[in-house]
Formats: sequence, C-alpha cells, structure tokens
Amino acid sequence: MRTTIDMSPTLMRAAKARAAEQGESLKDLVNRAVSREIGLPATAKTKSGRVTLPLIARDAAPTVLVTNEDIADALADEDAERHAGR
Repeated sequence: MRTTIDMSPTLMRAAKARAAEQGESLKDLVNRAVSREIGLPATAKTKSGRVTLPLIARDAAPTVLVTNEDIADALADEDAERHAGR
C-alpha cells in the first residue's frame, strides 16, 4: 500500500543515509522501522542487486602509481605479443 508521510529534512537525510549504508531502499528501511515500533515482525529483506563499493578517503595516497609511460609500455608489449604469433 502506498502512503505519504511528512518528515523533517534532517530526519529524511538521516534515513536516506542509513538506508544507503545498509544497502537497502528507503522504503525497506521505513517498513522495518515501523514494524519494529509496533511490534510486528519485519518482512524479509529483498535483494536490490546493488554492489557495495569500498570507500576511499579523500586524503589517501594511491597505493599504485601508474604513469602514461607505464600504460604506453604495457600497450606496446601487448601489441608485440599479439603480433609475434603471426
């Protein structure tokens, strides 16, 4: 069933953030929270097919440094290997 609810902007931002952290939709989070509040069992969580990506700090230094020259060398080696069999 569909309904409309009014939330404060602060509560909405926090709810969206929590849903994103848990890899679920806002709808699933709200359903689970309301179910818990009124004492009903929460419905099974559906898989959304989302992939959780690793978080990388903004100030983190790269662990692998690749230059344009490195890429050009790798491509040249790949071309040489491909054409060596001809």
